[in-house]
Amino acid sequence: MPTTDDKKTIIDPFGTTIIEDYDRLYEEFGIQPFRPLLSQVPNPSMYMRRNVVFGHRDLQPVLEAMKNHKDFAVMSGIKPTGEFHLGTLMTAQEVIYFQSQGATAFYCIADVEAYEDNRIPFERSQKYAAGNIADLLALGFNPKKGYIYQQSKERRVQDLAIIFGRGATLATMKAIYGERHMGYYLSALIQAGDILMPQLKDFDGPKPTVVPVGVDQDPHLRLTRDLASKFRRKYNFILPSSTVHKIMKGLDGSPKMSKRNPTSYFTLHEEPESIANKISNAFTGGKPTVAEQRKLGGNPDICPVYELDMYQFVEDDRKVIRVYQDCKSGKLLCGEHKNQTIETVLKFIKNHQRERRKFVDKARKILQESVMQAHCSNL
Repeated sequence: MPTTDDKKTIIDPFGTTIIEDYDRLYEEFGIQPFRPLLSQVPNPSMYMRRNVVFGHRDLQPVLEAMKNHKDFAVMSGIKPTGEFHLGTLMTAQEVIYFQSQGATAFYCIADVEAYEDNRIPFERSQKYAAGNIADLLALGFNPKKGYIYQQSKERRVQDLAIIFGRGATLATMKAIYGERHMGYYLSALIQAGDILMPQLKDFDGPKPTVVPVGVDQDPHLRLTRDLASKFRRKYNFILPSSTVHKIMKGLDGSPKMSKRNPTSYFTLHEEPESIANKISNAFTGGKPTVAEQRKLGGNPDICPVYELDMYQFVEDDRKVIRVYQDCKSGKLLCGEHKNQTIETVLKFIKNHQRERRKFVDKARKILQESVMQAHCSNL
């Protein structure tokens, strides 16, 4: 949603969020700039180096834990509404980054949210979940240093949500999420349980916990930090931290990739020919003719093909900078860049699909085992 008439930005985790100016979020929502912390981050991910992770909430306790080799956790998850796409890829990669830096990683299959927000029956979520976990494992998630679970089966999350209901008024929920049906508010309380579960005694808590989110999910952190403060005396919660990343443009030039428009995005399981076709027909920041492009250059700042390189698929910062400069100068034409990007993306996709097939049986086993573990509760 764009800014309203009074110039306030609306961030809606259950709707459409469009950010015209990320810098405004620092003042409007209290998100803190990430760039001043970059020098303190060990082996920062490409998202961090490139300001795709542009903000954070109270990341210092996590950085201190990383520096001093103390226990900390990273927590995120996926709504099991279908196959992995580029948004879920980014969040998964951030979880794996923090796990590689020593965090115990918690990954939630958010089937309650999928039901309340997307009307996905739990039976169908179960089918998607195994595939989503296989994706996660193929990307490098280490299940020996993590906990994967389903919201609807995890008793500790449900118990926390019930308790948190005593600390959340209707006025608070409306202020954060707007007027919604009660299922959305229930889902938000359950997500607060997800975020704070790593701090329970069952998991050797309390401990600093970081939650990587897209900016559209930041309201959940605001609610959870408020609840953590209210229940700090009972549980000794440390207020959860977050990293906040930008939203990718749609391949069609729209402000955000959307499942409602299949031409705006692709999943990690599409046929390579389909992905290549979408990139070939993507919107660009180029000029109408080759002559104008050579003379005036293009505009990579509005180009979703450039974002594929910068956000996801080109690890080498020097290559990303070179593409940006060559586009601006007119040296690189849009067709040439699309062909380069197709080659890079399909190499990743084919390798990922090959690796994923190796983990399908393991993913099913993890899902079965998590159901057995999830009924333990020590609140």
